[in-house]
Amino acid sequence: MRFSVGWRVEKDAQFVQEILARKADIHEVYFSWGSFPSGRNDQTMAQGLTPWEAQTRQAEDLAALSEAGISLNVLFNANCYGSGAQSRAFFASVGTAVEYIGTRFGLASVTTTSPLVGKFIKQNFPSLDVRASVNMGIGTPHAMEYVAEYFDSFYVQREKNRDFAALQNLRAWCDTNGKEMYLLANSGCLNDCSAHTFHDNLVAHEQEIAAMDNGYQFEGVCRKFLQNPENRTRFLTCTNFIRPEDVGLYEGLVPSMKLATRVHENPARILRAYMDSRSFSGNLPTLLEPNHAGILYPYILENNKIKAKTEDEKLVYSAEDAFIRLEDVYADESND
Repeated sequence: MRFSVGWRVEKDAQFVQEILARKADIHEVYFSWGSFPSGRNDQTMAQGLTPWEAQTRQAEDLAALSEAGISLNVLFNANCYGSGAQSRAFFASVGTAVEYIGTRFGLASVTTTSPLVGKFIKQNFPSLDVRASVNMGIGTPHAMEYVAEYFDSFYVQREKNRDFAALQNLRAWCDTNGKEMYLLANSGCLNDCSAHTFHDNLVAHEQEIAAMDNGYQFEGVCRKFLQNPENRTRFLTCTNFIRPEDVGLYEGLVPSMKLATRVHENPARILRAYMDSRSFSGNLPTLLEPNHAGILYPYILENNKIKAKTEDEKLVYSAEDAFIRLEDVYADESND
């Protein structure tokens, strides 16, 4: 199994070096471009850099990745592009960005939530793979068929990650129709989240929202839900991540898995777990994006204690004694 890794802007090139050290395992690196809205926070505003410094850093990093032979994937995967979503000016800006990136660094694929962006790329850049974003929630052959004219490949709906029967059905459709499919391995999002679309819309408009005198702040419903002790024990069944230890079960179903690393506080930890050892010893939520470790505190979810089994063509995780209070961990250590 190979992996797609999200680029993030940093003051130094440390994370890029982590990627380069594992280039044999890297299918591609995906990234948003400049200040284009995407499915995550504006990368040009990160790490205390000015937008110009961030853009310079991005250019240097993409050049290094391209020179190493790593494929690049640009994101136009915001949930909303506002009133300009169908405008000629918007598509001109997308085309200019794609042409510039492709000419300067090389570009293999584009991921988008917009069927119209997909149509535009296929018409004007036919050599590029056009991929449907995981945020489109495509989880059935019918859903793939509806937008097949716009996309060459699909990220599968998160909720299907542990359903092998559904994945095999999607694999068969893709094989028959000349398409490809991929999975997002380490999402921390809740299954069937009722507020997911609303939250993605907020992210797409974060700069406009930040300039307003806002009456409320919205951090997602997952925080309050998981803070409830009664819901904490349901964490494994309410989420859809794939543990590093179970990646091998997906060989033959997908050629690559996406790793969410763009806003994670320690993305190198994710690379080490999924690529180097295919295992992880520690608090499992710290591998996920979003990372719910702080919400579950003072408990940790010890990955080594999670039991995994295949049941009725589904991957099933059970916690049993995997939730451990930190004070008990420290007590055990002091006894040793």
